[in-house]
Amino acid sequence: MLEVDGQSRMYSAIDDTVEDHPSSQLRSAHEINKPDISDVPTSRFDTENTLSPDIVGSHNQNQPSPLDSDDTPVPEYRPDSELKKSTESTPASSADDKQTVKEKASEEEEDSPYEIVRHSVSNRDDPTMYSLTFRVWLLGIMFTGVLSFVNQFFFYRQNQLSLGGSVVQLLAFPAGYVLSRVLPRRKFTTFGWTWSMNPGPFNIKEHVLISIFATASSGSPYAIDVVTIKKIWYQSDLGFVASLLFILTSQIMGYSFAGLARKFLVYPAAMIWPASLISVTLFRTFHEVQDFGGKMSRTKMFWICFIGSFLWYFVPNFLIPALSYIALLCYIAPNNVIANQLGDSYNGLGMLNFTLDWSTISSNMGSPIAYPWVMACNLFAGFVIVMWIITPIGYYSNTWGTGNMPIYTARLFQTNGSAYNIHEIMTPDQHLDEAKYAEYGPVRMTFQFAISYGIGFAAIITLLVYIGLHYGQEIYQRLRQSREINADIHHKLMQHYQEVPHWWYVVLFVITFTVSIVICEVYHMMPWYWVIIATVVPLVFTIPIGIIQAVSNQQPGLNVITEFIIGYGMPGNPIANVTFKVYGYITMTQALNLVSDLKLGHYMKIPPRHMFVVQLAGTILASFIELGVAYWLMNSVPNICTPEGYPFTCISANTFYSASVLWGLIGPGKLFGTSSPYHPVLYLFFVGAVIPIPIWCLQRKYPQSFWRHINIPVAISIAGAMPPMPAASVVNWFIGCFVFNYLIHKYRHTWWQRYAFSLSAGLDSGLAISGIVQFGMFTKVKMPQWWGADAEHCKLAPTGGFLDRITS
Repeated sequence: MLEVDGQSRMYSAIDDTVEDHPSSQLRSAHEINKPDISDVPTSRFDTENTLSPDIVGSHNQNQPSPLDSDDTPVPEYRPDSELKKSTESTPASSADDKQTVKEKASEEEEDSPYEIVRHSVSNRDDPTMYSLTFRVWLLGIMFTGVLSFVNQFFFYRQNQLSLGGSVVQLLAFPAGYVLSRVLPRRKFTTFGWTWSMNPGPFNIKEHVLISIFATASSGSPYAIDVVTIKKIWYQSDLGFVASLLFILTSQIMGYSFAGLARKFLVYPAAMIWPASLISVTLFRTFHEVQDFGGKMSRTKMFWICFIGSFLWYFVPNFLIPALSYIALLCYIAPNNVIANQLGDSYNGLGMLNFTLDWSTISSNMGSPIAYPWVMACNLFAGFVIVMWIITPIGYYSNTWGTGNMPIYTARLFQTNGSAYNIHEIMTPDQHLDEAKYAEYGPVRMTFQFAISYGIGFAAIITLLVYIGLHYGQEIYQRLRQSREINADIHHKLMQHYQEVPHWWYVVLFVITFTVSIVICEVYHMMPWYWVIIATVVPLVFTIPIGIIQAVSNQQPGLNVITEFIIGYGMPGNPIANVTFKVYGYITMTQALNLVSDLKLGHYMKIPPRHMFVVQLAGTILASFIELGVAYWLMNSVPNICTPEGYPFTCISANTFYSASVLWGLIGPGKLFGTSSPYHPVLYLFFVGAVIPIPIWCLQRKYPQSFWRHINIPVAISIAGAMPPMPAASVVNWFIGCFVFNYLIHKYRHTWWQRYAFSLSAGLDSGLAISGIVQFGMFTKVKMPQWWGADAEHCKLAPTGGFLDRITS
């Protein structure tokens, strides 16, 4: 879900097809859900893995080289019916042999009670297949290091590129194959345990574990936002060791809740987790031979796009930065403030603003290739309504006296439009000084920023009502079935493996909870009793929210709830506010991410203890790397997180800081109280409860009409990312989605099916590596000043409001 304060990690939906029932036949991974299954998949394999091969076989360890053409001959796959006939025709020498054969045939016939799962997940397993191997550790550590470094590095940049699980899935396959050919097969004995660097052919279970290892915590942790704003804005560095413990506890505590929720969210067949089915399909695509025609492999396509993206990014990033945003309105009328405000990318509405820079397209919203066309239309419609209709009307009518501010920014202001200096209203211990606040004056924000909070309030209630209308009966049935239906075939097959004892998760919780209290008390982040209250939130909500997500693929966000609780409970304390949100909201989100991965492991028959090890190892390693990169950049980049520090302007951290001031330092009582001009936005809670109902009625009355494509939660979710997301990024992202997921998907479907996600992963990866290389090469190199070297051509947009120009 997008968060109200804009501090989200970009998202994708699943599908653009229309089915009358969620258990409709799975024709391909791109078709596993109804169009109203639309929220962010919480598995980290979420944004770019909707490849759509038909499922044709079972796991094949003797796969052809991924570096060769897909036409390489492979052993013929025998379907279940042939296996059954073959088994039944085998002569048995005794009654026991006959009974064994019948039991085996019966097991192969048994499958999931849900058709959507049957068409995605194999109902067979080979318990002798090795999984946690030397190759998993080698590639897992390598990919974790790369993803953690790249994603944290770009987190501070203006265009926040993020490499996801699809890159790991794509590259781990050929890398694993190469290692299976070159590593020695010699066996070693260590502490009585015999192991080998190369136990045999690279298999699907190794592939899954590598991906989970690398993506368990590869995105920038939410806790790093707290570390960043304390150091940069509040000028009170937490310190590396304390920051590391803060990050580790907030990340690992989620494992406790995930492990303790397995009985309710992982084991029952009724808990489907649609996003995990996408990952299952993609993994089986790699390891089960598909013939789509053509000669070029996906790997070759990846490297072609990687090299092209790597080289081209030198042009918009260093040689001609003006190509990143081509603001036509600003070129036409450079001295007209309204034209600047409408056309600017970062402080304007992005109208007629185009790009030749892939980072502009994909860095904020994720790759457009990963987002189905119908859902993209819903999201862009919401963007148009909020940004191009509501915002100009409210702003240019000077609602709430915002006409003397920029039209679009997360910055905070005084009533006269000048910047708000929080140090003028704080005590030495960084709490609100009521006397100074009364003297200095109230904080003000732009009309768009304020209305985005209101729409965010509406979005939470809208999602709950939407889920109740569309999935209420199904959720109720699944809950009953989870109690009534015996263990399905997948749960039975998992009985071959040792489960992770509950006490492992209890020990993790005790350790992380204790360390959390120590950190919060010693470093004055939050009183110990508020740590307990923050922990109660995920304890209460993880299972009910997880049930909703497991069925509907929608995750209602609790960030606003946590902000209201701590905002009213400890007003005037910004660090306590954001710390409470980390432990209260992000812990639950992390728990559900891990549960989603546990369900993926359940479907792929990964030994649970191997899953536990790689998730924990990946999280710990990623936390060290991400914090190291954060401190390196904060200590080495001049003017970081300011416009003068371009491109390291920290747009998400800026928004997070503003939220800490509004919800923490000022508090919701002052911000949305009856005397505040922003009080009316609270009524949007009630509006959110009403909006989905007429659309739902129209969808039921006209099931085959245009209304069936409308998804209200997706349409209004974009408001949660505005700000900090550049408006022009949304426009160009939608154009990219139109090209790839409408035109090419419709008229060159075979090509799209085969190459689209390899192309996307190649473009993202090449751009990321190019950006890091250029940072090392050109940190102290400045291009000569000329028109193309200037990335900002809308000079009037960020400097003030339209009233300043009219009255001057």
